[in-house]
Amino acid sequence: MAERKKYIDVQVPILNSEMRILGTAENLNNKTIKLDLTRKLRGKGLIIKLRIFNQEGKLTAIPNNMELITSYIRKIMRKKTDYVEDSFQARCSDIRVTIKPLLITRKKVSRAVRKNLRNTTREFIFEYIKEKDYIEICNEILEGTLQKTMLPKLKKIYPLSFCDIRVFETKELEKIDIEKASILPSNEYIQETTEQENIKNENELKEEKKE
Repeated sequence: MAERKKYIDVQVPILNSEMRILGTAENLNNKTIKLDLTRKLRGKGLIIKLRIFNQEGKLTAIPNNMELITSYIRKIMRKKTDYVEDSFQARCSDIRVTIKPLLITRKKVSRAVRKNLRNTTREFIFEYIKEKDYIEICNEILEGTLQKTMLPKLKKIYPLSFCDIRVFETKELEKIDIEKASILPSNEYIQETTEQENIKNENELKEEKKE
């Protein structure tokens, strides 16, 4: 007899939260969840795809893909500017990843400047992630640590109005240490904004009761 489906708690360490999903521990294993983090990131349009892993009945969702929403990119684009895109594979300390950075200059620039920005970005990322594991890099992208560290180096070439990672993903997620990823300290920025949302919601409920 097939196991009856029910709502199961799935831990999401990177977001310092858990969610309830209908299914069984067996059929949810290796399934993916897509979340829009725009509200949690204060307007930054980011979609995160999580893959669920079943560890002896305990379900943990690990980020498989992080991508900026197209509508968000269109919103920040301005006339008389140039954008620089790239796509390449790099290696963290544990697995290989695909990275697609996106840079937007303040004004139109020459092809030579765009090439210099692209090459400098690639060299920086290669060096930056080689001694960090995949989950650590995911946390740093959510916090903006990687982007904030990279921006000053790129500004020496040409002033930028935008600097971010458009896509960060891997096809080797099953190779990471799932147990370690499950207990890694969660993203403080996400946690802070979530707590602020909870306080805001509580205040709104109090106001409604007064009315």
